[in-house]
Amino acid sequence: MPRPLRPTAVLAIALALSGCTAGAGARQAVSGGGSGLGADVSQYQAGPAGTVPPGLERFYAQRLTWSGCQDLATTDFDRKTFADPTLRCSRVEVPLDYAHPQGRTAWIGVLRRPADNQQERLGSVLVNPGGPGASGMTAVASRAGALAGTDLGRRFDLVGFDPRGIGASQPKIVCRNTQEEDAKRLDLDLDTSPAGVAQTENDNRAYAQLCAQRVGKDLLANAGTRDVARDMDVVRSALGDAKLNFLGYSYGTRLGTSYAEQFPGNVRAMVLDGALDPNENLVQSLVNQGAGFQQSFDAFVGWCLAQSQCWLGPIPKDQANQAFQQLLLPLTTAALPVGARKLSYTDATIGTIQALYTDQLWPVLNRGLSELAHGSGSTLLRLADIYYQRDEHGYSGSQDAFEAVRCVDDRPVTDPAVLLEADRLYREAAPFLDDGHPPSAARDACAFWPVPPSSDPAAPEVEGLPPVLVVSTTGDPATPYQAGVDLARRLRGKLVTYEGNQHTVVLQGVKCVDDAVNNYLVRLILPKRSTLCAA
Repeated sequence: MPRPLRPTAVLAIALALSGCTAGAGARQAVSGGGSGLGADVSQYQAGPAGTVPPGLERFYAQRLTWSGCQDLATTDFDRKTFADPTLRCSRVEVPLDYAHPQGRTAWIGVLRRPADNQQERLGSVLVNPGGPGASGMTAVASRAGALAGTDLGRRFDLVGFDPRGIGASQPKIVCRNTQEEDAKRLDLDLDTSPAGVAQTENDNRAYAQLCAQRVGKDLLANAGTRDVARDMDVVRSALGDAKLNFLGYSYGTRLGTSYAEQFPGNVRAMVLDGALDPNENLVQSLVNQGAGFQQSFDAFVGWCLAQSQCWLGPIPKDQANQAFQQLLLPLTTAALPVGARKLSYTDATIGTIQALYTDQLWPVLNRGLSELAHGSGSTLLRLADIYYQRDEHGYSGSQDAFEAVRCVDDRPVTDPAVLLEADRLYREAAPFLDDGHPPSAARDACAFWPVPPSSDPAAPEVEGLPPVLVVSTTGDPATPYQAGVDLARRLRGKLVTYEGNQHTVVLQGVKCVDDAVNNYLVRLILPKRSTLCAA
């Protein structure tokens, strides 16, 4: 089966254009309890607020310790953005296993950009930027300046949180170290012969065992969306909000849907941008995503051919898929040296995918492919590093967290016939990614995961949920447009359609979209009908 692509908010990609990556060096989890905050702290108790589940009173009513955010920065990029003195950070204690709240606990990193007008403050908006594995703290810190003078910035605290196991949260999910992750990127797993499949499965089995050894089964068993949604409710109460306001991008739409199913009466407002359809099975989701990236690749090619210089040269558009694979083909036998590192076939493919998340990166991709044709892989390797969240210090751990959440959120596909058909359908949906090998029946790491799934995707069954706002982009490669249409219908919400070529759009400078979002979050006024916004 093809490797699933990690949907993340386009925000992190836009940040990378500035010359900074959203990547991070992997850090060891801090053992034991405590917030881990340094000097300049202030006590803050606003909860408990709203409904408190029995047995969880001490978590819902906990006193938060707020401080500057530098001590919670885990990446070079965070160390720059977290230096903003207006930002405040803390950690929220939650049960590691909600079935045993008296047992081991975890700590959720939170970052707050206070409302400009505290006298007219309406509460907090909790933000998740996607992944799973992306940092909400990074997302909010990077957008803090853009919120000044907006209705949202005046009336709400914007709060980013790092889900359990991720970023500044403790303990942290880290399975591979930097050297091991770099080595994995050079291991192509392109051989689909019986021997090749056996090797791939052995590698996946070893990775699952490594995660169990280094992370622990107790954290892995409770790393899924079900539990992160419960953490969100604890955070809501600790912040003093009787009702939740939530902005979820990409995977964050699945997280928001899970929260709505578990706590429908606790929702005030919910914006879901770049929807994952919870009713799709894993195979459908992957194939639809493959078709989305093919659509984005085709649009990129059309744009490129209109430029004065395009990597395709005189090759016609209908031959772009083959030309792309022919350009990358030498990397299947020998990786290309890039300084002290190497660009693999996988890296070149992932770097291309990273750039297809937004048309802002199309010029960078054009340059990278042109460089590759002349024997240089530096730009494509940088794009791949952005996807994998690697900086000069190492990896953020987001890839390990992505696997950990995915493997407990969905039941693994293990039937060889289904795996072969899924790979065939994926190659058919995204021919530019077809390496020319026959389809594979190799099982991925989730087939060997040391703990069972904790949830199953299904059409949401929600009663008592206020109307929500769903935003979907017509040219979104990672979360195709129709998924947003379907989610809005299932949640009986309103849909805002954005005509563009990027993954997610809210709070990224599109006035039509942001006006609808601000009007909803601040005044609880939804569009009377589905809204169309153009680039």
